[in-house]
Amino acid sequence: MSSAWRYPRVRRDEMSRDDYHGTIVNDPYRWLEDPDADETKSFVEAQNALTKPFIAESELRDRYHARMTELYDYPKYGCPFKRGNKYYYYKNTGLQNQYVMYWQDDLKSEGSVFLDPNEWSEDGTIALKGKAFSEDGSLLAYGKSSSGSDWLDIHVLKVDSREEMTDVLTQVKFTSMAWTHDNKGFFYNRYPEAGVNADGTETDINLNQKLYYHVIGTDQKEDVLCCEFPDNPKWMIGAEVTDDGQYLVLTVCEGCDPVNRLYYCDLSQLPNGINGLLPYVKLVDNFDAEYEYIANNGTLFTFKTNLKSPRYKLINIDISAPEMEKWTDLVEEHEKDVLNWAACVNKDFLVLCYLHDVKSVLHLHHLNTGARCLTFPLDIGTICGFSGRRKSTEVFYHFTSFLTPGIIYHCDLTKETLEPTVFRQIEVKGFDASKFETNQVFYETKDKTAIPMFIVHKKNLNLDRSHPCYLYGYGGFNVSITPSFSTSRLIFIQNMGGVLAIPNIRGGGEYGEDWHQAGMLGKKQNVFDDFHAAAEFVVEKGYTTSKKLVICGGSNGGLLVGACANQRPELYKCVVAHVGVMDMLKFHKFTIGHAWTTDYGCSDKKEEFEWLIKYSPLHNVKVPPGDVQYPATLLLTGDHDDRVVPLHSLKFASELQYVLGAEPKQTNPLMILVDTKSGHGAGKPTGKIINETSDIYGFIARILDIAWIE
Repeated sequence: MSSAWRYPRVRRDEMSRDDYHGTIVNDPYRWLEDPDADETKSFVEAQNALTKPFIAESELRDRYHARMTELYDYPKYGCPFKRGNKYYYYKNTGLQNQYVMYWQDDLKSEGSVFLDPNEWSEDGTIALKGKAFSEDGSLLAYGKSSSGSDWLDIHVLKVDSREEMTDVLTQVKFTSMAWTHDNKGFFYNRYPEAGVNADGTETDINLNQKLYYHVIGTDQKEDVLCCEFPDNPKWMIGAEVTDDGQYLVLTVCEGCDPVNRLYYCDLSQLPNGINGLLPYVKLVDNFDAEYEYIANNGTLFTFKTNLKSPRYKLINIDISAPEMEKWTDLVEEHEKDVLNWAACVNKDFLVLCYLHDVKSVLHLHHLNTGARCLTFPLDIGTICGFSGRRKSTEVFYHFTSFLTPGIIYHCDLTKETLEPTVFRQIEVKGFDASKFETNQVFYETKDKTAIPMFIVHKKNLNLDRSHPCYLYGYGGFNVSITPSFSTSRLIFIQNMGGVLAIPNIRGGGEYGEDWHQAGMLGKKQNVFDDFHAAAEFVVEKGYTTSKKLVICGGSNGGLLVGACANQRPELYKCVVAHVGVMDMLKFHKFTIGHAWTTDYGCSDKKEEFEWLIKYSPLHNVKVPPGDVQYPATLLLTGDHDDRVVPLHSLKFASELQYVLGAEPKQTNPLMILVDTKSGHGAGKPTGKIINETSDIYGFIARILDIAWIE
């Protein structure tokens, strides 16, 4: 690898600096925070002009692209769900850019296209994002998102005729969509100030989200403002209409922490209908716990909560006697397993999905008593999809694993003996699961905590340290990284001789809120230590060596691998960071970044600044000691990422190239690839997915000098 990388000349503004509680911190690339500036655009063009040819020269890039195109071309399905008298499901025939919504009269009839997002744009960059059917299934509200942005427009469709109505709602982001049962309209959220001319490239902070009610057939200007919190501009409002249509349940949150305030409004007691701010009742008016509506019988409500139960439980609250001392447990917290989600089905039953050592377990309970009826048979893996409603007598659930593309089960709940049957099995042509194996191991981290990790590889693997290893992590925001099927990673295993390792590090939700809290705020270093220990484990056990070890993460996981590369450059050979949070001192100033302070803290507070400055990737780039060089680095971002705005990756790339680019020992490249008409990841068209994964593995193959295996 040549050391003569000619990185683009980047202007450093040495006078740009900030005072954090008496500590002066330079911010020489502040000008890159303006995505529309000519200088920023020139920077992006120059970086892409360096990175794209480097990847294109990889001998494996085109072979990987051909194999990915071949293997990814298989029919993909989602769980069927019933609305009105029709069944619906999502399907991608193989290489369609976007999934298509189909409908059918019954489970035995042939499905036909109901809504096809591929017709909305030639390049597939307009995606379906969010939907809500009216209670009788006659109307559909759905969102359209362009170029991967979180902004969307809501449209309304008459179901029977598939006729588009004139209703179009704009300025919408992070929205609820909840119909009143009279079909007159629905509740939704918007940002009136920030969203007027937003297209996803802006970095303006998102504040003052409001809840509106839209009456079908009227102009958006006439929508009724139902709820707002002008004294608390960071608050966000979730809205859900209860199964009986009588109540509106409001969940108010301030950030990403699993806590919320809980309010409700009796819609039947509005004498003049919905015509102004709702007279909601404050059931819980603090941020001490999370409350999620599951069901209600009149005034008796069932909620999923982590109140004094870090692994979650179900409680009953009678809103006619709402005092906390009268609350009762319906399904108590499990001694080890985490209650992941709950759904009310078939009038008076509950389906509860737990995580047991990061593997899904599915139970059926009685709603009235909380008692368990049965446990559904399930292999080791993840329930990644479910459909079932209180008014329905059947459920569907979608199972997947590292080696299972997908099995959709159907269960008729009216039968005396419940026997789930395979409704649809997803198959990948040319993939033979019997040639691979998955193991779950537990390793010790720095403070002796046991961390689970999944390792996937070919059968009969020799532990001779000869294999490239792809180590993926996340570690934040109560997110659990469970087994999932990935065509791109299986190609790495099958055709590149690789090993996939996924540690379930702290900060996630794999073992409940205690696990989450052990990796957040002032304890964030635990997350990095857990990841370092995972790397040391796969090396020690003979799966790989540091010279063949690739670390990868996206979003909060991008922060993870950026920080880990800074802290232990000798441990890793290659770093791939997708849309990472890299500037930990300023993230809260852009779009929805303020919501992440619940996990990270905020530099505006002195104590929290002291946490952040110690690991912020942007602020901890340094020349490694001795002969150690910084790992080869590929940063990826999209010009329409309005979740983690591109400036994070742009500034980090600049700092890497400035500090390390002229070092004679730094032969590993430090590169960034910026995609156009691309966002944080949701709604990304298939064509872009294949191109991006081919670029990533082409980069990895060139860095690790991997030969293709047929």
